[in-house]
Amino acid sequence: MDASVVVVGAGPAGLMLAGELRLAGIDVTVLERHPGRTGESRGIGLTIGTMEVFDQRGLLRRLGDYETSRMGHFGGVPLDMGVLGAFHEAAKTVPQSVTEEALEAWAGELGADIRRGHEFVSYEEEGDGVTVTVRHADGEETLRARYLVGCDGGRSTVRKAAGFDFPGTAATTEMLLADLRGVDLEPRMTGEHIDGGFVMVAKLPGGIHRIIVGEHGVPPRKRTGPPEFSEVADVWKRLTGIDVSHAEPVWVSAFGNASRQAAEYRRGRVLLAGDSAHVHLPAGGQGMNTSVQDSHNLGWKLAAVLRGDAPVELLDTYHSERHEVGRGLLANTRAQSLLILGGEESVPLRDVLAELVRIPGVSRHLAAKVSGLDIRYEVGGGSSPLLGRRLPHLPVTVEGRRTSSTELLRTGRGVLLDLDDNAVLRRRAQPWRDRVDIVTATADAAPTDSPLAGVSAVLLRPDGYVAWAAPGSHRDVNTSLARWFGPGLGQRR
Repeated sequence: MDASVVVVGAGPAGLMLAGELRLAGIDVTVLERHPGRTGESRGIGLTIGTMEVFDQRGLLRRLGDYETSRMGHFGGVPLDMGVLGAFHEAAKTVPQSVTEEALEAWAGELGADIRRGHEFVSYEEEGDGVTVTVRHADGEETLRARYLVGCDGGRSTVRKAAGFDFPGTAATTEMLLADLRGVDLEPRMTGEHIDGGFVMVAKLPGGIHRIIVGEHGVPPRKRTGPPEFSEVADVWKRLTGIDVSHAEPVWVSAFGNASRQAAEYRRGRVLLAGDSAHVHLPAGGQGMNTSVQDSHNLGWKLAAVLRGDAPVELLDTYHSERHEVGRGLLANTRAQSLLILGGEESVPLRDVLAELVRIPGVSRHLAAKVSGLDIRYEVGGGSSPLLGRRLPHLPVTVEGRRTSSTELLRTGRGVLLDLDDNAVLRRRAQPWRDRVDIVTATADAAPTDSPLAGVSAVLLRPDGYVAWAAPGSHRDVNTSLARWFGPGLGQRR
């Protein structure tokens, strides 16, 4: 084999997956058809969920200086994310180019083989692997790998080559975008509905302003490339009365509200992650953030299967968990599309929603949804509210040293966190010590209304989700360990 895994696409999903695989000791080759980084800002925000993921892998320091905000929106209706009480706030000024640079450096330092100027052509699945045909400056070559993962965007050639169904709806309208230098515009971070359309302004690092504009009732144009800046400037002036034609365009693009999702995320030895698996209106930057979290979910599972720790059926949970997340993503972005792009007929809907978000429960529900904090996986029944959810950042003391649950997960291994000095529990977990860190710790007393109140132990998957908790889980810890980490030492047949 040339590599255990070939990943197609060096965007956030592909680079995150490469890093996760290398963290677990799996060799990976990333193929990217572009010869160099585009430098395009693209997505400009990190949700709270992705901030937690990046902190969990020690990546936040690689992003440089960035601004955070407790404000967000749902379809242009402002939301106070502070109601979630999360450890992190969303980052609002991190261009996708910076995110990609940080992920590429991390994956590269871990030993990922990232090949730019290498275009995926086709593949064949046979026996215990796949043969991938690649085109580059010196011609074509083939690579052998155990698995192939498509992280190559909404027009994914991997998805098409593997015959994945991609049902959904076509775009009915579009929005125009331009990153500009040489203008000074008032920020409209959550967007603003004005006569005839919707406009948005965000300040980016380096003195750049991003403008987004969409006219009501205008169908999407058939384009073979990005729009001319003059088109964006004309629409902007028509709707706002402000002339930006003198500005220097750094990046110009257009996007629509098409909504599609792959019917399955795995077919044999081919898997999809990120925009290859789902496309939608990029409301609140959820697409890039969901893509990163797809790979965070897939990486440790694929590594466990490749190492022989877990059976191949573990990969089925990638589809069952992330396809449901993707389905919810498409539902909420379609709803936001109606709010953002709808004309006068959507005004009453926006007004009603603006009233509803004043209700704490509604505001908390929508804030969690767009932040990626509403996810709950099926890990077995029980009364603990932690089961299937990401463990909130938990400061703990281990052998006299202050640390946190977040820091304990940075190795990419599972963690059994014993908060009650339970020797019996630790002994029962010993057969999994080669892939799960068994940690005895003490934690500060949690408020009585906290999901951490009264918790004596939790089993964390490498992605930070709680697979078992005591008290409150209907499964015993050994059953949960075997489900997520495979048979223990001495238990394999």
